[in-house]
Amino acid sequence: MKNFSSWLIAMFAFMFWGFRLAGTVMSSLGNEFMFEPTNLTMEVALLFITFLCICFIIKRRLWASLIYLIGHFLYYGPTFFEHIMGLINGTLDMNSYMVTFFELIGLALPLAALFDVLLDKNRKAHPTDKKTDWFYKNAEFDREIDERADKNNYRTM
Repeated sequence: MKNFSSWLIAMFAFMFWGFRLAGTVMSSLGNEFMFEPTNLTMEVALLFITFLCICFIIKRRLWASLIYLIGHFLYYGPTFFEHIMGLINGTLDMNSYMVTFFELIGLALPLAALFDVLLDKNRKAHPTDKKTDWFYKNAEFDREIDERADKNNYRTM
């Protein structure tokens, strides 16, 4: 992860994961939070899957970003569509606006992570760091030592 945008997506994904974790814990304790999960058991499973996927997205794994996208679209997609249709019809209450906003974030972050991994040119082409390639991969510029070369390691004091 060499791009600033990659780090921002990972940080926002972890912050959103922590926010959802707090909301799930508060909902399971019976307290009110900014949102209430639609399915508590599915939310807990998705939290574990999301944490693992974000860790592998940082390692630039394409399969992790696909699992992250599919899981979030299966969980947030149907309710987001219902809330958008309610918004168009004008039957949405004030609490549903906040839930729709969080669902939009839950759908936008995996899309951004997938596009970030897909559009990363260095993911497959250059798996090593260019900053150290000049030192480790320049054998043609190495000095050839012959029998007259001094092989002692003198210290200067």
